[in-house]
Amino acid sequence: MSHWYCDGVSIDSIPIDDRAIHYGDGLFETIAIRDGEPRLWSLHLNRLREGCHRLGIGLPDEEVLYDGIIAALHDASVDPFYALAKLIITAGSAPRGYARPERLRSRVLTGVFIAQPQPQENYRSGVETIRCRTTIAAQPALAGIKTLGRLEQVLARNEWQNSNVFEGLMCDADGLLICGTMSNVFVVHDQSISTPVLDQSGVAGVMRQHVLNTLRADGGGIIEKNISWDDARSADEVFLTNSQFGVMPMRQCGERQWHVGPVTGHVMNLVAQNGIEECGS
Repeated sequence: MSHWYCDGVSIDSIPIDDRAIHYGDGLFETIAIRDGEPRLWSLHLNRLREGCHRLGIGLPDEEVLYDGIIAALHDASVDPFYALAKLIITAGSAPRGYARPERLRSRVLTGVFIAQPQPQENYRSGVETIRCRTTIAAQPALAGIKTLGRLEQVLARNEWQNSNVFEGLMCDADGLLICGTMSNVFVVHDQSISTPVLDQSGVAGVMRQHVLNTLRADGGGIIEKNISWDDARSADEVFLTNSQFGVMPMRQCGERQWHVGPVTGHVMNLVAQNGIEECGS
């Protein structure tokens, strides 16, 4: 069950001339709500700010965005201590055509949802994944930000129906690992952590950034670089990140299997000490 609001008013539809419907013209953030507060809020705002700048969409007042989420949580019949909020900013309503009219007013949609925690067994033993056939196209103008256009992820996610598969990993046309359908990927070789650079495609997740920030503050480091599929398969450890589940070890992809290793365990415990409690042992 979900509840949606626009400018603080409960809604069940949006105008048919909204550019989000016609062109996917907009951005979104999926935010974990813990103890009644949006988790990693500043990182979500940073990505939203960058996305609005690149797309040329007016960024609403940040306090209004925050207040809208809190008001929706109070109004909706969901548990505010463990929930999910989705914030959508569209370019707004306009006549047909790719060109945006001047002084177009963006539309802010706020949705709140019931959320379910991951089974602790997933954190202890890791999750199963597959490699998706669907590839991610390169588009530097959109790389890193979270636009409404998620058709590549939709196609990839519909490649499997096996409930044992937690996630699908996606590469670009050159066979470079980019991300999961809903997650970012980290690989470990000889105690060294790396993650795909996202300057051509992919979404720079807020949990990915939180892991980068946390490890760097702890004196460690992560290398952002191109990672081939063979590099990923040869890794000693692999883990996934996402704003909802935090850090998740990967135990299998196809025939390749891994154990939850010490580096992944250290990362999980470190982020657990820095606000992502479900990752702690």
